[in-house]
Amino acid sequence: MNNEKNNMSRRTFLAVSGAIAGTTVLDPSSKILANNVTKAREKNEKMRIALVGTGIRGVRMWGRDILDEYPEYIEFVGLCDHNPGRLAVGKEIIGADCPTFTDFEEMMRVTKPEVLIVTSDDDTHDLFIEKGMEMGADIICEKPMAIDEKKIQRIIDAEKRTGKNCRVTFNYRYSPHRAKMWEIIRSGEIGEITSVDFHWYLDTSHGAAYFRRWHRLVEKGGSLWVHKASHHFDLLNWWIESDPESVYALGDLEFYGKNGPFRATNCRSCPHTKQCDFYFDITADKLLTRLYVDNEKYDGYHRDGCVFRNDVNIYDKMAATIKYKNGVQVSYSLTAYSPYEGYRIAFNGTKGRMDAWIQESRPTSDANYDEIVVFKNFGRRQYIQIPQGGGHGGGDKLLKDQIFIPNTPDPLKQMAGVRDGALACLIGIAARKSIASGQPVMIGDLSTITPLEKKPT
Repeated sequence: MNNEKNNMSRRTFLAVSGAIAGTTVLDPSSKILANNVTKAREKNEKMRIALVGTGIRGVRMWGRDILDEYPEYIEFVGLCDHNPGRLAVGKEIIGADCPTFTDFEEMMRVTKPEVLIVTSDDDTHDLFIEKGMEMGADIICEKPMAIDEKKIQRIIDAEKRTGKNCRVTFNYRYSPHRAKMWEIIRSGEIGEITSVDFHWYLDTSHGAAYFRRWHRLVEKGGSLWVHKASHHFDLLNWWIESDPESVYALGDLEFYGKNGPFRATNCRSCPHTKQCDFYFDITADKLLTRLYVDNEKYDGYHRDGCVFRNDVNIYDKMAATIKYKNGVQVSYSLTAYSPYEGYRIAFNGTKGRMDAWIQESRPTSDANYDEIVVFKNFGRRQYIQIPQGGGHGGGDKLLKDQIFIPNTPDPLKQMAGVRDGALACLIGIAARKSIASGQPVMIGDLSTITPLEKKPT
């Protein structure tokens, strides 16, 4: 028995697999995960981490930042990217004293990491998650977990087969504003939730960026239904605490891509820079220049691609009706060319309603708080102001603290595993399929996950 206890060491961080019941995959409990993080520190040993994908998200949020913030808890033992130039620059930016690899399996064999962080292109997530688990690592993966239902199933099967665990980093769950909405819903202030109106707006800066980069191709990022909206669908799944059952969707490309008045390969080679409102001088950003421009010779990737390229094949306006297993109905939309960035959301309940209008791209002179308004059917409205701060509404630091600092509780059930990551993506995947067929798509038809009326805990 003592040997059994000793084996539950730091090497089981995120490794206790979810219970498997029939075709339903259950996430591991947050209590077990928190205990494993604590046990990881018992011998004062650092967690051995490898990272695959040294793009901007990898080298900053999951590279330099965690090394700066948690040096007593972690160490990088390996970095991997298919682009050797970007890999070298990434290592320098992160400040890691570890070997680098362009061959992923070689990195895993040589360095034997306990945890693999996956921040590569979306279409490769499943490959690295599956192989990483098979080679002995637990996984921390950037959203989206995968871009189609076959890749989703591949990850589900790999977790079951290997006994390893994949954690998906849904940082939006951790922002104080969205967490407060979760608490208000759980308090019963507006009664039982019956429907939700959720409308997200990407502005002509952030929204356009997706059409410049590899995200413009559905085969690379699964479209904004998956790459971007999986964030929003995960919030809905978390707030509603039920599983999505069916999706009916509409979508079109009516602003970017083929709709532009002119086009080029990328902004630096474009003869229309003076006429184009979307001209982006990537060379003005030293970090992006070092990571991407200086290393185009290795893979030909342009991070300042033209937003009007003819190969753009994702939607820039989208709408969906989502039905949940517990009867909640959701009206969702995403627009990628709005004059401001943010969202409007309303929860309709049997006792009232909760509204929020969040404008994320705002003048610095505006209020430094986000507001929630609670309306009671036969009472006065209440205004709740939540201070702003930090990346992704203040969620980034809280997410990373919970991953890397021992004894960090999870009272709001914010930890997300494979089941959460899968369902967030499957809504977007179902939306793509619905647009193609003109018919509603059942979530339960896409994988071995059986939608449940009450989200498992």
